[in-house]
Amino acid sequence: MNDTTIIRELAKRYAEHALSGRNAEKLRLMRDINGLRRARPAVYIHEAPWHEMNINGELDIKCETEACRAFEVWLRRDLFMLKRFPGDMPVTPVVMVPKCVRSTGIGLTVSEDVIANDPNNRIVAHRYHDQLATDADIARIQTPVITHDAEESARRLAFASELFDNILPAKLHGYNPGFAPWDDISRYRSVDAMLLDLAERPAHMHKIMARLTEVHGAVFTQYEALGVLQNPMYIHCTAGQCDELAPYDEPAPTTRQLWGRGAAQPLSVVSPEMHDEFDIAYQMRHMERFGLVYYGCCEPLSDRIDKVAKIPNLRKISITPWADVGQAAEAIGRKYVLAHKPNPAFVAEPTFDAPRVRKEIRAVLDACAKNNCVCEFVLKDISTCAYNPENIFQWEKTVMETVANY
Repeated sequence: MNDTTIIRELAKRYAEHALSGRNAEKLRLMRDINGLRRARPAVYIHEAPWHEMNINGELDIKCETEACRAFEVWLRRDLFMLKRFPGDMPVTPVVMVPKCVRSTGIGLTVSEDVIANDPNNRIVAHRYHDQLATDADIARIQTPVITHDAEESARRLAFASELFDNILPAKLHGYNPGFAPWDDISRYRSVDAMLLDLAERPAHMHKIMARLTEVHGAVFTQYEALGVLQNPMYIHCTAGQCDELAPYDEPAPTTRQLWGRGAAQPLSVVSPEMHDEFDIAYQMRHMERFGLVYYGCCEPLSDRIDKVAKIPNLRKISITPWADVGQAAEAIGRKYVLAHKPNPAFVAEPTFDAPRVRKEIRAVLDACAKNNCVCEFVLKDISTCAYNPENIFQWEKTVMETVANY
């Protein structure tokens, strides 16, 4: 069987789901949640440990050419998900072909040592080397030049259109750049050096943040000028579709039609006041240009919602397993979407404990009901399922039943 036949057979199966009423219903649920309308909490599952998930060879890649293999990975994983842990996740009824956008970079590359616990798992331990210890180091940070190779984008689109043969329409897809500078700083400095300097050399850290804020602003402006902005179906694993913004299958003409995305995970261990000074103040400079904003990732934000609420155009806040969900729900109310991140450790144990998962989910549902919150559940960062994919399947079944019967 040649590559074209493999892709087209998979695409026919995928199209049945993508063009179904069920898929349209899940897209409506996304829009209702992001529009702060009363809706059943949605359930999403992302960042699965795919190296542990292959059942009966369903995820085996059979194409020989690299271009076809990339499409095959996408199709096989989505079909596997739709069959075994669909949750409320819609899939795109089009083939999204990434535009060829290039960057000259900021003049730094990550220098690190890594240790792998499982050679098949991309999740590894990192020890980063400090590259921003002095003012001279900060001066090395360059403003990238962003370019769009329209000819290469057209070639990619023509290839995909011919490959999928109208089984699914192919469209070029642009970019939704976020602003999470503390992730970058931790990789360029190490978390230890970063945290020590927040306490001992705050002026130095402000210089780093000021420069990175300037750089990101220039990048956003270049993306906009090139016409390569676009909203994704999922914005960092949460619902991305919204009536107020450009849809996933059409370009966003300006940042005003785009989701803004911010986070500061390494600041989870600092005070709300320090978080406000060193991240929120800088987020405010960027996010006023976006239509709506989603803030947070793995950092617990329940004790600093008032600081986060200063971000312009805020619509959604991430609430992690380590946050006080009652405190967060009370502060969030109906003003924002509460994007709860259930504990991924509950699918990483040899035996799945359904009662414990139900207890976690019900506590969130109780807090949201009490405070009239619009809520979604986003299981992500699943480093492992203990090589037992059934853990994830059972999690999905348990949570969908809990949400439906609440």
